[in-house]
Amino acid sequence: MEALFRLDILKKDDILGVIAIIFVLLLTASTLFFIIGLFKPGANLKELKARTNSWWVIVLIFLAVIFVDRRISFIGIAFLSFMAFRELYSILDFRDSDRRAVFWSYLSIPINYYLAYIGWYSAFIVFIPVWIFLFLPVRLIIKGDTKGIVKSIASLQWVTMLTIFCLSHTAFLLSLPELPGFSNGGRGLLLFLVFVTEINDVAQYIWGKILGKHKIIPKISPNKTWEGFIGGVITTTLIGYALGFLTPLPVPQLLFVSFMISVSGFFGDLVISAVKRDIGIKDTGNVIPGHGGILDRIDSLLYTAPVFFHLIYYFAY
Repeated sequence: MEALFRLDILKKDDILGVIAIIFVLLLTASTLFFIIGLFKPGANLKELKARTNSWWVIVLIFLAVIFVDRRISFIGIAFLSFMAFRELYSILDFRDSDRRAVFWSYLSIPINYYLAYIGWYSAFIVFIPVWIFLFLPVRLIIKGDTKGIVKSIASLQWVTMLTIFCLSHTAFLLSLPELPGFSNGGRGLLLFLVFVTEINDVAQYIWGKILGKHKIIPKISPNKTWEGFIGGVITTTLIGYALGFLTPLPVPQLLFVSFMISVSGFFGDLVISAVKRDIGIKDTGNVIPGHGGILDRIDSLLYTAPVFFHLIYYFAY
């Protein structure tokens, strides 16, 4: 049992307290929406319910990652990268001649996550941004099909960076060494990242619904407003401050990191929204029935993960 599950996590009151808070918030939100639906059947709660349900999915996935053996955690997050890569690749217009190059992007997943698993930072930080970046165009030109090759090179490299390299920073958090006086470790950092990222998504939506009047980029996301963005940033920064015990950061750095999670999460959501609007689709997949694909649920995390990781690494490690 101890080989499969990280039972030592049960001794960390800080992490268990945050997990309890998360479940209380989710249960409260789900119950509240159910009661409102009974008394006001016409209330438009579809979007809020969808976001809450997707939050349930994400929280359960990453709580599983926190509790299971570290090796299984890496395999689980690597599988998320695989699913996200496949979804984004499938909705973009790649050529038949690109398939062998795509195979090498898939192959980079286990290699990249292995580098994260062993904590080899210098190799991890250059493997995809440098070596795979240089190799993919070479593999594409070997096929001899030059029509549309510029688009294929740019698209494949971007998809690989976003869904594999960026997301793998969540896994690397689990490989960060222990620090004196900081007992929560990588699992505390991962919990902080996921929770604050999702709180930011919900807070910006709620503030936008309550106060939103001035749209930011209506052609990409009509529901995004300056009021929602600012309200979400303030809320997320304060909640990040309250959860500071999950990180080794002093207050000024903690506030800055929480602020950056909020801003980067906002742009991550916008970027994927722009891609879907360009293609003319609502969701990137249907892995989660009624709630879209994996990419729809982790779009903000794809941006917040590398931003958070490198700020933590710079400030604390």
